Amino acid sequence: MAVSIDTVYQRVLAIANKEQRGYVTPQEFNILANQAQMDIFEQYFYDKNQFLRQPGNDTTYSDMIDLLDEKIDIFEKYREDVAVQNSGVGTLPEHYRMGELYTNKCGEYVEIEKINQNEIHHILKSPLTAPSIQRPVYVRNSGSTDAARKRSIQIYPTTIGSSDTVVCNYIARPTQVAWGYTVVNSKALYNSSSTTNFELHESEETGLVFKILALAGVLIKDPNLYQISSTEQAKDVQEEKQ
Repeated sequence: MAVSIDTVYQRVLAIANKEQRGYVTPQEFNILANQAQMDIFEQYFYDKNQFLRQPGNDTTYSDMIDLLDEKIDIFEKYREDVAVQNSGVGTLPEHYRMGELYTNKCGEYVEIEKINQNEIHHILKSPLTAPSIQRPVYVRNSGSTDAARKRSIQIYPTTIGSSDTVVCNYIARPTQVAWGYTVVNSKALYNSSSTTNFELHESEETGLVFKILALAGVLIKDPNLYQISSTEQAKDVQEEKQ
């Protein structure tokens, strides 16, 4: 279940307006909300790396790796029709982190191994390591400023794509959020039809509120609001990592 952006905005306004700290406009809120969502989303991967170094536990609902995986799983996607030309040039879907790439020939999946650019020439020249249908590889194409070309890959052997289906799994970026509104009598009124909610796990609602408030504290130049919000965030992080 997604986090309601309207609920988060109303809580942000309630706290920010307390003691006349300042008003966060819808435009400002949407900018801060997207920044907060990406900050929380990207932190998942740093946290997971840290917790993997520590012993877990067998408690179903409190193992941190399981909890982080549950939050990340929301953004895991599967693509069955990666576009690949006859020359082996393919285009990956928009992604935050790429998972595995496979060929699917007659229901048999074979992983396409990712190889660095500085390795591919040595691999192609050696008969022992040359890519094959049973052991395909790919490299990322680079050097272009065009967004689509940055997702371009070259698969070896180059015959893959003419008769094979290429599939992949990946982590997508969170969709840009927006608190939709209609201006009536110079006042912004909530409009659900033009609203995009947070994609983050529902447990992140409180974290979003405090992170947005911390960003708002910088925006409206209120060090107290920033300090209060940052303290609450630090407390939550400390409790999670104990």
